[in-house]
Amino acid sequence: MSRPVSWLFRAGELAAEAGLALRDAKRSYRTLPRESWHRMRTDAFGADPRGGRLHRVRNSPHFVDGSFRNPVPTRRLAYGLTPLALMRTRLTSDQGRRSPAAAVPVHRLLPADLAEPPASGLRLTWLGHATVLAELDGRRVLFDPVWSERVSPFDWIGPKRLHPVPLPLAELGPVDVVVISHDHYDHLDMATVRALAAGDAVFAVPLGIGAHLEHWGVSPRRIVDVDWWESVELDGLRLTATPARHYCSRGPRPSGTFLWASWVVEGKRHRLFHSGDTGWFPGFADIGERFGPFDATLVQVGAYSEHWPEVHLTPEEAVQAHRDLGGKLMVPIHWGTFDLAPHPWEEPAERTVAAAQAAGVAVAVPRPGKPFEPADPPPVKLWWRAVAATPSGADLLVPDGLAPGVPDTPAALTAPPRPDAPLAAAKPAPAAKPAPAAGPAPEPAAGTPSATKSPAGRAAGRPGTAKPRATEPDQPPGQDGDLPLL
Repeated sequence: MSRPVSWLFRAGELAAEAGLALRDAKRSYRTLPRESWHRMRTDAFGADPRGGRLHRVRNSPHFVDGSFRNPVPTRRLAYGLTPLALMRTRLTSDQGRRSPAAAVPVHRLLPADLAEPPASGLRLTWLGHATVLAELDGRRVLFDPVWSERVSPFDWIGPKRLHPVPLPLAELGPVDVVVISHDHYDHLDMATVRALAAGDAVFAVPLGIGAHLEHWGVSPRRIVDVDWWESVELDGLRLTATPARHYCSRGPRPSGTFLWASWVVEGKRHRLFHSGDTGWFPGFADIGERFGPFDATLVQVGAYSEHWPEVHLTPEEAVQAHRDLGGKLMVPIHWGTFDLAPHPWEEPAERTVAAAQAAGVAVAVPRPGKPFEPADPPPVKLWWRAVAATPSGADLLVPDGLAPGVPDTPAALTAPPRPDAPLAAAKPAPAAKPAPAAGPAPEPAAGTPSATKSPAGRAAGRPGTAKPRATEPDQPPGQDGDLPLL
């Protein structure tokens, strides 16, 4: 038995050495002259903001010392966990559990499924990962659309789909607004953007990201770059970019000129929140106070790791974020489609349902491609267990069958209808900033306006953890703590 074990550890050492070599190679990329880097990269890497777009970036209150900053001090990688530790985690994790053992039961979405408007005025279709089609008060909004087989700048390497897209993009039909949360490949897909550019949709993006879209052929007239807390009126909807705790990068030479965001979408009668990628921070409560209650929150629950605990929510933190936001129904997203972290494939869904059950939170976990209306959500069914590679005898977080503690139907939304406002043709209007809540508030990161301060009485740390140190700086791009690009 000692011989195989020794061989395994030797293989781990060799892999770790390879990881350190890759890190050194990444450092060499950072020293490349900008002209050389531009010659090397492909179209998928996008383009840097210039002209008026760059002017807006540099004048944002969240842009400090050449880089956008998070609403609270944030580490992309946990200090003390080296690339060697990350490699060991990858080697020691159960590789067989990081993908389903059988075909994921995707619902083959047909145009007929979406032909009739939703009876309640709001219908959601989770298309996998962070891609969601929202039919909201007569408009169609598409969040973080990704139809490619891989989330990578290349079509021959990088995380590959674990299940097919529920329907071809050509069958999706017209879209009014495309919303992008940030520029990582699993949220901003060049091929999908180019296909959608053939339609009439307007693209709402955080500051700077419009440069990527314009580089890929989207007309500047159809791109709206928005800063945190700014709103824009589009086709009878009000869209507001709200803070998130994450970062942007599409290449080995990171740039600080691209903002990341969560999003609030308001119609006449319904409201949605899409988290994008984010770690937990007290600003969720601020967003809820300003824009809630929400008919549904679409919250990231997967791709978490102890190696990057501050830029991705765990399922338990996602449930807490939903509660802070004042959501009616929680819809977990960002899981099950791509292998981006060392946790088991089904774990985000299991932990989300268990945490929602413990907190009495209404949750809907539909199969990819299955439309539903939040006013009448589907019952909780643990459909992923039939295809998960769960070892025999493993402890289950949720009992077999329905989770009895999870309400199936959220309370009706009580927000009054919002009258129509004139369209702001591709020109975002700053949202009015309310007076800060009374009482002490944690010290914000540099450049963060008072709107991102948490309300009185709320701790500034993650749920169940200590408050982050205000002296700990946000990691700027180019530092040795950068995560993989996906």
